[in-house]
Amino acid sequence: MTEYKILPTIQSPADVKKLSLAALETLCAEMRQAILEKVSNRGGHLGPNLGIIEIATALHYVFNSPEDKIVWDVSHQCYAHKMLTGRAFGFIDESRWGEISGFTAPKESPHDMFTVGHTSTSVSLACGLAKARDMQGGKEYVVAVIGDGSLSGGEAFEGLDNAGALGSKMLIVVNDNEMSIARNFGGLYGNLAELRRTNGTAACNYFKALGLEYKYVENGNNLAEVIEALKEVKDCARPVVLHVHTLKGKGYAPAETDKEAFHWSMPFEIASGKLKPFTAAETYVSVVSDYLMRRAAVDDKLAVINAATPGALNLKEFRGRYPEKYFDVGIAEEHATAFASALAKGGMKPVALFFGGFIQRAYDQIMQDLCLDKNPAVFVVENGGISGADVTHTAVQDIPMLSHIPNLVYLAPASKAELLRMLDWALAQSDFPVVIQTSCRQPAVLKYEPRAEIELHKSEVLHKGSRIALLGLGGFLELAEQTADEFAKQGYDVTVVNPRFADALDEALLEDLRRDHDTVITLEDGNLDGGFGEKVARFYGDKPVRVFCFGARKEYTDRVSAEELYQRYELTPSQIVSRIL
Repeated sequence: MTEYKILPTIQSPADVKKLSLAALETLCAEMRQAILEKVSNRGGHLGPNLGIIEIATALHYVFNSPEDKIVWDVSHQCYAHKMLTGRAFGFIDESRWGEISGFTAPKESPHDMFTVGHTSTSVSLACGLAKARDMQGGKEYVVAVIGDGSLSGGEAFEGLDNAGALGSKMLIVVNDNEMSIARNFGGLYGNLAELRRTNGTAACNYFKALGLEYKYVENGNNLAEVIEALKEVKDCARPVVLHVHTLKGKGYAPAETDKEAFHWSMPFEIASGKLKPFTAAETYVSVVSDYLMRRAAVDDKLAVINAATPGALNLKEFRGRYPEKYFDVGIAEEHATAFASALAKGGMKPVALFFGGFIQRAYDQIMQDLCLDKNPAVFVVENGGISGADVTHTAVQDIPMLSHIPNLVYLAPASKAELLRMLDWALAQSDFPVVIQTSCRQPAVLKYEPRAEIELHKSEVLHKGSRIALLGLGGFLELAEQTADEFAKQGYDVTVVNPRFADALDEALLEDLRRDHDTVITLEDGNLDGGFGEKVARFYGDKPVRVFCFGARKEYTDRVSAEELYQRYELTPSQIVSRIL
């Protein structure tokens, strides 16, 4: 491990202000090394954090956090900020690496204004802080930091548009590293390129058109220049944009060269940039991407849509082989939804892929632009279910959120083979929009593999027993099988059902279960409140059948292991059987 000299002495931004320019530059170099060492061992957001170190240092040198409010967008760029605000131990002390979230978190520090892990939010949040200050006669500065990739999100435009009319002091730092997670997409980026080419003097200026003051810094990795620019604009009486050009991955050659691969990385060897060896088990994400590759070769109407996460959803190969069928719309889930709906209306077969924790950003468009007209687009919501993810990246809300929307069919596959049948079925029909949720769990090898063809809102009885029926939705069918085995140890031969659909019930099957079952257990990999189990409980509400629903509680969890959550929610076979008996 590297021996750090200045970084361990930084307990707050007050310590930053005491340093000479030369010492500040040494501090930047030490933070760059600390980020590189931690991410190479633990994984994390590398490129954006390496590129913004000088901006973060300059901000804490010029402003007085937390009295002055600095709002970070999406948090892909907050590592240096955390180190400068008393949390360097989370990067230089290997025994404490796990104590610091990869995202801003007020519970960690008063220097973090908001818990932020989603994009395009900082300007709107800063507008609110600035207006609250003005209404109470405050004098503090308010700074929003946003990357150029985040500008493609609709909320970023809404925030900038309102900031232009704010009429009071606020600073918006645009960190322009010419990249989103992947390459930027959208007409806006032509103007950013023109502003870079003209050193900020182009007559056409997106920010000025919205009523904002504007200043450009070409060398955003030159600490002295960024400090000087911040001093120049900090007392502007109106909202001002400081447009700063930086290099994503600055200081680490592999990340500078392959900016997309090193936006977020698994552990890697620093010397070569190659990923450290790991066992790459098959995932539902890879099953879907492989399916789309095969489908594209024979289906001229297929269109694959993604909102700026091709790496996370394993779409790079598809993008390279079928560029005419691949549409990365940037960080714009709302547009992706309406775009997919209209593609379907126009006779195409769109498949839109979303990371599970991001789909809610398009809720209005799903309701209004997609489901109202029943356009047969197919949405695949990846990595759903209970996990140990950061609080901003959990995905347990999808079933309650989506399964109640009229006209929407919601499928939950229990295995790889069933997922492939569901994709075929969804693309073959033309009557309604379909959502398929894939689990963050690895594809299961099931004792009772689903075999029946997909039929709308029809469940499948995989094993017929008596008295007790287990309904295991999607990825939790495996848990239903394990629980059935646990019941067998107690002398009970229980029925195992694969519901397949989360949006509606197979009422004929549920009615049939009444003949020789008095207890029904539902298992779902998501929130219980508003979920699948409650539909079953409502169906049996006036009938002599007891219903027990198992799933996640309605709560935010932050980096709590899935194993711990399963225990908390009584989602182990022994706990389920104990509770029922």
